[in-house]
Amino acid sequence: MSSLNDLKGTYVIDGAHSRIGFSARHAMVTKVRGGFGQFEGTAVLNAENPAASKVEVTIQADSFDSGVPSRDDHVKSADFLDVEKYPTLTFTSTDVKITGPDTFDLTGDLTIKDKTHPITIPFTYIGTAKDPFGNVRAGFEGETTINRKDYGIVWNAALETGGVLVSEKVTLDIEISAIQQQ
Repeated sequence: MSSLNDLKGTYVIDGAHSRIGFSARHAMVTKVRGGFGQFEGTAVLNAENPAASKVEVTIQADSFDSGVPSRDDHVKSADFLDVEKYPTLTFTSTDVKITGPDTFDLTGDLTIKDKTHPITIPFTYIGTAKDPFGNVRAGFEGETTINRKDYGIVWNAALETGGVLVSEKVTLDIEISAIQQQ
């Protein structure tokens, strides 16, 4: 297995073998999980100067999927993502800091609807492998928590027993397989 120091060049996210997921507390007692099925992104990696690396990701908001069509329709509506008015979510990196032999913090601007805020995602480098088709793949896993209200997603319903139906905090969980470009 190679190390973070070996990663150089341009990589493209393989959407068929990657996941951008989420979880949010529902009714204060359980978590709803799901993800976005359509996204694309590139990373220009610079092992000698990690801060010069650049990552850009675009997610199709309409690809939101929690496994429950009625919930998905509600989240896609103006109460939450408003996919007709805001068809994409974007992330553009602003910094990369190596934090360990196989870990790094990816900082950047996340835009949901018309709101942009900086976030930092701690990532673990899983490794690099050559697939049967000759592609060099690098794997990464990361997780961070955002507050959906920061992005203008404020709909909620009070519970009779106290608390709210949907938590403000949403955990983003990301698994990336990226293919090195020649």
